[in-house]
Amino acid sequence: MSSSAATPTPPAGSPTPPPHATPPAEGAADGPHPPPATQAPPATHATRAAEPTNPADTANPANPADRANPVSPVGPVNPATTAKPVDAAEERRQRRFALIGGSLGNLVEWYDWFIYASFAIYFADSFFPGDNPTTKLMNTAGIFAVGFLMRPVGGWVLGRAADRHGRKSALTLTVTMMSVAALLIAIAPTYDQAGYGGALVLLLARLLQGMSIGGEYAASATYLTEASARHRRGLGSSFQYVSMTCGQLLGLGILITLQHTLTKNQLESWGWRIPFLLGTVFAVVVYWLRRRLTETQAFQEKSVDGPDDGAGTLRVLWQHRRQAGLVMALTLGGTVAYYTYTTYLTKYLIGSAGMPKNTATLVSFTALAVFAVLQPFAGALSDRIGRRPLLITFAVGCTVGTYPIMTALGSASSYWPALGLSLIALVVVTGYTSINAAVKAELFPTRVRALGVALPYAIANALFGGTAEYVALWFKNSGHESMFFWYVSGCAFVSLVTYLLMPDTRNVALSRAEEAADGPAPTETSPPADALAPGGAPTTAAPTAEAATAEVKAETEVKAEVGGLRSAGAP
Repeated sequence: MSSSAATPTPPAGSPTPPPHATPPAEGAADGPHPPPATQAPPATHATRAAEPTNPADTANPANPADRANPVSPVGPVNPATTAKPVDAAEERRQRRFALIGGSLGNLVEWYDWFIYASFAIYFADSFFPGDNPTTKLMNTAGIFAVGFLMRPVGGWVLGRAADRHGRKSALTLTVTMMSVAALLIAIAPTYDQAGYGGALVLLLARLLQGMSIGGEYAASATYLTEASARHRRGLGSSFQYVSMTCGQLLGLGILITLQHTLTKNQLESWGWRIPFLLGTVFAVVVYWLRRRLTETQAFQEKSVDGPDDGAGTLRVLWQHRRQAGLVMALTLGGTVAYYTYTTYLTKYLIGSAGMPKNTATLVSFTALAVFAVLQPFAGALSDRIGRRPLLITFAVGCTVGTYPIMTALGSASSYWPALGLSLIALVVVTGYTSINAAVKAELFPTRVRALGVALPYAIANALFGGTAEYVALWFKNSGHESMFFWYVSGCAFVSLVTYLLMPDTRNVALSRAEEAADGPAPTETSPPADALAPGGAPTTAAPTAEAATAEVKAETEVKAEVGGLRSAGAP
C-alpha cells in the first residue's frame, strides 16, 4: 500500500488527527483527495464558538451519531433534531405575533358563534310563528344545538387537516367557513318572506358554523399551546378563552349599543342583522392576518421527517383512545358549566328572575369582562403549581355551588346582586376554562394532537355543551326548572372523578427540542463524540508506560496459555 494511501491529507480546515488514531480503511484512498491546505480559512463568529480546542474532539462526519451533534463543525446536521439558531428577541416577537394572530382569529370565530345566542331573543319572531315566546326560543335554541352536532364532523375533518397540513392552514380555513356562515344568517329571509325557507337557511348556516368551530377549537388550542414557551403553556393557552370571551363581549357590546340606538321594533325587524354583517367583515381581516402566521416548531419537526400517512387518522387516534376518553370526561362538566353561566345566563335572568333585557345584558357583559381578565392569571398559576389543582377546584365548586347560585340568581331582580352571583360562578369556572386547552394538547403526540383534541372535545360539546340551554328551557317549560341545576352539578361531579384520577400534564414535552432540553442520559452502547477518530474508528487516549507494560505482559500470558492447551491436544 502506498504511503499516500496510508496517510491521507486531512481536508482544509480540519484538525490534524492524533498519531494514535486508527487510520481509515484502504478503500478510502481510492476516492479523490482535496488539495492540501497549509492554513485553515478564517473562522466566522458562528464557527469559532463551535470549534473544538482539542483535535481529538473532532466529530466524524460519516458516523450517524455525530450528525445529530450541533456542536460539530463538520458533517451534516439533522434539521429534525437541531433547531436553527434564532435571536432571542426575534423568537419573542414570533411568539407574540402567534399569540395575537391565534387569539384574534379565535375571537372572531366565537363572536360569530355567540351572537346567534345573544340576538336570538330578537330574531326568533322573524323565523318562527306563534304566540308562545318560550316555544320560539326553544326553536332557535334547537338550531343552536344542531350546530353542535356538526362540531364532531368539523373536529374530524379540520383536525385531520391540521395534523397533516399544519395548524396554520387549518386556522385559515376555519375563519373562511365562519365568515360565509355569518353572511348567510345576515341575508336569510324571514318567515313572512319565504315561510320556513328562512329557518332552513338559518339551519344551514349553523351547520357550517358548527363545522368551523369544531375545527377552530382544536386548531387554536394546539397552535397556542405549541407556540408558547414550555414554562408558559398554561399562560399561552389561557388566551383561547380570553379571545372566546372577548368575542362574546364584542357581541354583547354591539347588542348594548344597538339597544340604545334602535327601538325594539327596529331591532326585531332588521337591526339583528347588523352584527352578522360585521362578523363577515371581521373574518376577512383575520383571514389576512392568519395567512402571515408561522407554523409551530413541533409541526415543523414532524414535517422534516417526511410524509406521515398515519397523521391525523382515526386509526392512530384509536391507539390513544384512553387520552381521548379523558378529553371527553374532563370536558363534560366544564362545557355544561361554561354555557350555563355565559350564553344561558342572560335568558335565565330575563325569563326566570324577571329582569329587564337591558339590565340582564349589562350583567352578562360586566361578568364576562372580569372573567376574561382572570384567565391569564389562572393559566400562569397552573404553570407554577400544575393543572390538576385548578381543575379539581373548579369541579368541587361547581358540584357543590351550582344549586345555591342558580337559585339565588332566580330571585335577583337588580343589577348588583345578579352581578355578584354571576362573578362567583365564573370565578369557579375559570379553573377549567383557563387551562383546558393546554391539558388536552399535552395528552397527545404531534402527529395526532389536533385531531385528539378536536374530535372527543366536539363530541362532548355536542352531547352536553350544545344542549345545555335546550335542557334548561325544557326543564323550565315542564315546570321543573330546578332539576337543571342538579343536572349541571352531576356533570361536574363526573369531571371531578376524572381530575382526581388523571396525571398532571404540566411538564410533558411537546416536541423533540423540548425532549432534548430534558437532557436524557447517553446510552452505554454509543461512544462519546470525542472518542471517534476522523476515520470513524474509536480512539483512546495515548497509553502510559505502565499501561503499555501491563498490556504486553497480559498478551504474553495469553499466548503461553494457548500454547499449553494446544500441546495438551485441545482444538
